[in-house]
Amino acid sequence: MDLTVGNIYEGKVTGITGFGAFVQLAPGKSGMVHISEIANTYVDDIHKHLKEGDVVKVKLIAIDQNGRINLSIKKALPPPEKSGAPTVRNAAPSGRDHTRSGAAPVTAAAEGPVQEPTADSQFEDKLRAFMQRSESKMSDLRMQKDRRSGARRRR
Repeated sequence: MDLTVGNIYEGKVTGITGFGAFVQLAPGKSGMVHISEIANTYVDDIHKHLKEGDVVKVKLIAIDQNGRINLSIKKALPPPEKSGAPTVRNAAPSGRDHTRSGAAPVTAAAEGPVQEPTADSQFEDKLRAFMQRSESKMSDLRMQKDRRSGARRRR
């Protein structure tokens, strides 16, 4: 099975840890869904959202230099409905804009075509990817350090 970044796949949850869940996409091909990529809401306990053996749809978001596959469940889901009141700007007689929240909700028909991702969402995506790579590298460094220190103690 040839895996492509950006595609959505169906896989089976094979393991759950405190920082994420492992999903098998095909025989010999598995990846990890970081805890921040499980749901559109805050996830404090992965077991409330997933259990081993669940079949889930995941989006392949990256394959790092070491061949590790990073997956996202929340990016494979349709985008969440925005909650809360949108902000509406009214022009004041003085020419200054005044912001008022609590306006009537805007319907999808009134919004028009789908907008491009905002700079904030692009930044958050880049930050999230950086944090995942950083956490992965730190984990590798800790394992190497533990191996070295364990070998020295045995002598």
